[in-house]
Amino acid sequence: MEAAVIEVLRQAVSQDPNVLKSAEETLKQWETQRGFYIALYNVLSNHSLAIEVRWMAVVYLKIGVERYWRKNAPNAIEDNEKEFLRQHLLRNFDEPMSPLAIQLAVLIAKIARFDCPREWGTLVPTLLEVIRQENSLAQRQAVLTLHHVVKALASRRLADGQRLFRELTATMFNFILNLWNTYTESFLIMASNGADVNQTQETLEKALLLLRILRQLIVNGFSKPSESQDAMLFLKVVFERARTCLECRKTLASRGMQVDVCEKFIIHLTKVLIGVIDMHPFCYVELIPTSLEFSVFYCFTEAGQALAFERFIIQCLNLIKTILLSTYYRPAKIIEETKDPLVLRACQLRQEFFTPEILTEICSRLVTHYFLLTPADLEMWDTQPENFAIDDGGESWKYSLRPCTESLFLAIFHHYRDILASVLVDLMRQHHQPVDPNNLHAILVKDAVYRAVGLAAFDLYDEVNFDQWFSTTLKEELKVRNNNYRIIRRRVCWLIGQWTNIKLSEELRPELYKLMIETLNPEEDLGVRLAASNALKQAIDDFQFDPEKFSPFLEPIFSLLFSLLKEVNECDTKMHVLSVLSFIIERVGNGIKPHVGALSSYLPELWQQSEIYNMLRCAIVSTLIHLEKALGSESVNLEPLVVGVVALSVDVNQEGHVYLLEDGLELWIALLENTPSPTPPIMDLFRNMPALLDQSSENLRLCLYIIQMYVLLSPQDFFTQRSTVIIESLKTLLSDLRSEGRVMVLKLFEICLRTSPQQGAELIKPVLLKIFESVYYGDEYSSVMTMQLSVVARVLLGSRDIFVQIISDLARSIGTETREDIVLGKLIHSWVNAMPLVTQIERRKLLALALCSLLGANSPPTVLEYFPQIILNIVETLNDVTKFDDMGYPVDSLMITDQPSPSQYEDVDYDTEHAQRQKRLLFNDPVHSISLKDTLQSQLITLRGIVGDHQFDQLMLTLNSEIDEQLKDYISL
Repeated sequence: MEAAVIEVLRQAVSQDPNVLKSAEETLKQWETQRGFYIALYNVLSNHSLAIEVRWMAVVYLKIGVERYWRKNAPNAIEDNEKEFLRQHLLRNFDEPMSPLAIQLAVLIAKIARFDCPREWGTLVPTLLEVIRQENSLAQRQAVLTLHHVVKALASRRLADGQRLFRELTATMFNFILNLWNTYTESFLIMASNGADVNQTQETLEKALLLLRILRQLIVNGFSKPSESQDAMLFLKVVFERARTCLECRKTLASRGMQVDVCEKFIIHLTKVLIGVIDMHPFCYVELIPTSLEFSVFYCFTEAGQALAFERFIIQCLNLIKTILLSTYYRPAKIIEETKDPLVLRACQLRQEFFTPEILTEICSRLVTHYFLLTPADLEMWDTQPENFAIDDGGESWKYSLRPCTESLFLAIFHHYRDILASVLVDLMRQHHQPVDPNNLHAILVKDAVYRAVGLAAFDLYDEVNFDQWFSTTLKEELKVRNNNYRIIRRRVCWLIGQWTNIKLSEELRPELYKLMIETLNPEEDLGVRLAASNALKQAIDDFQFDPEKFSPFLEPIFSLLFSLLKEVNECDTKMHVLSVLSFIIERVGNGIKPHVGALSSYLPELWQQSEIYNMLRCAIVSTLIHLEKALGSESVNLEPLVVGVVALSVDVNQEGHVYLLEDGLELWIALLENTPSPTPPIMDLFRNMPALLDQSSENLRLCLYIIQMYVLLSPQDFFTQRSTVIIESLKTLLSDLRSEGRVMVLKLFEICLRTSPQQGAELIKPVLLKIFESVYYGDEYSSVMTMQLSVVARVLLGSRDIFVQIISDLARSIGTETREDIVLGKLIHSWVNAMPLVTQIERRKLLALALCSLLGANSPPTVLEYFPQIILNIVETLNDVTKFDDMGYPVDSLMITDQPSPSQYEDVDYDTEHAQRQKRLLFNDPVHSISLKDTLQSQLITLRGIVGDHQFDQLMLTLNSEIDEQLKDYISL
């Protein structure tokens, strides 16, 4: 087999797609064949073969381990093959090719995660034995393999796996620690003596791998590192090693040598500290002073910064922030309630370190040193203004200096507001006056101070009179046109955005809008205009926002933002500006109608340009949703674009639907809400619905709502052309859904019955048997039972022939001996027992009307057996729905007449075309067009005529005396 495997692996690296595809198919078939993985190992260990072929061998070995190594996996690898691999992999430490050596290490680690230590107890001892040997290549690969094995074992999350990892740590930690110390010392000596560069580098790489192992062991291998002398010794040594390596790095750099690995080593030392404080905060308590002194020295003193580099500074700043924000080291205010001595100790050590002097120095240096825009920032502003303007988001504070310093500043300022507020206010007073536009340094410092005041806006609420500052200084600074002063103009826009929702009075809003119009001028710097657009969004996104006061500024602002949208090129920037426009449309509603012509004309072009930018397309879809809602029935001009966008967004065969589907469905709904009549393109969109229903239940609510809208938009078209496949899909779905989903599907069925009782009943006939059966057995949740009863009632009221047919079908499905009248009786029994649980008054009336219909002609004698329960439910419903008018006459409160709508419908918004269709449906509903009182009287008179006076009087005697009295209030016989 081996020769065949080699040949197919050669084909698998071919550039010819046909050869490649054939090889992949063959390898796929071999994955489950006996001996395949032994053959792959033999290929991998044959150094005479091409590296590409050996690479493919190790890749397929890894795939096999992932899929077939578990004992309970389908087509699992046989035990003898596994044993062969475990034995031979531990003899293969002479791989000279570094990429293959890494892949081998990863492969061994994947097997170790399943088998170590129970089935592969020799793995770690063998690796440690090879590490002790003098063979440099074998030793390096053994350390590399051990690193990956330890990482894999540390990732186990079950209690048993964690216990085994702690046992492993106990056996090897001391050995690895001593070995790491040895290699680290060797590196430092070699570096200081100017030894051979390659040898120095190799020693440091081994030290780095050992450090990575130690990090996994100390973070995940101890219940409490503080109980291990070796572990605490290692943590204390970390600080000393970092100091020495920082000095060493400077020496190496001065000789023009590469310092990449040295920097990685230093960074990893800090990762050890952050990992331990995250996992073992109480074991770290006594290291808090050392950590803070260490970090503050390298981040906030001239001597320390001379040795530091950016990534190391970020790590140190994050270490300070972690100590400051740790939920385990609670704030000082809670000390009195805390009994835990370690928490008290942590708070005490933190307080002792963060003296007012230290805090003032940290705050001042963060602002006047770290917050300054760098030459690189200014160059990016000049050359790539859009990239410069994009804010770092998410977890960028972990790896990027600007968000990292902002994050630490906010943490410190919030914790020590009482001390730092005055420091920041003093800085603000020193720099609030306009500065010489030619003094770039002064401008950068002012920009940094404004940045700090904006970030701390919430905590400075009582310290700063922002209205006054806005009306005097800030307003004037936006008028300084010098090129350097664009830095301040941009910052002032940002600052206004930060403070607007915190402390800007309503009277100053018009002034703010005027200033933003001036700042959005196309002659202004692009970075400033983008900041202004963001400030506008924040001003509008405020509970105090008044569309009327904004209306005089709407046209120029919308026009300027539209010009900005067309001018910018980057996808992220277009998304940002489009989101501001979209937000304005949402907030001003139909007031936007006169101003959207140009945007509506531009969006098709933007949609075409954004073909490869799915997130920009999401922003366009979102904007179209707001446009549709704002324009209402006037949105017909948008129909060609919207139909095209919806068609692409909801087509499950299009790649982009993954990103666009949810917003696309919302846009589809907005389109249907506003269309006055069905058009062929809108009706044609419905072809996507069956696939959407089959795909998942994630968007079921939206899909069902869209189907409802189509039923109302064009009932005839829906019932005759589009419905059968939908009902089949829903029939399949119904049994798999939870109660909430079933209620939604049943509501759709009810809409069909309300729209066209006979056609609706014919349409849903395939699912009616199941619904009737559920009511018959009465075994559903109350919300589902309510909807099922509603469907049954509407079939009875609107299509009695189908009702009778389903009862007949149900009798046959239950058993040959079961008569139809018995089935009907059991159905009524479930009905009258469940009806008191129905809480919605409209549904109670619907069920009562349907019960009334059973009391007339053509009803079998079984119905009369339940006469008292039927009358009881009808009378109780009458009690709920009847109100008395000014003259004391009883009135059915659910009846919709020519009078104003009843109170429960007064808050319904009938602005959209779809809402008008819903209103028409409501007016034709029996619940709102038929009087329950009159219906009951008519049916009882009919019943008396059918059964005769004597039997009717006997039926009336079966009523509870109280119900009999209440019945006489409503009817006279």
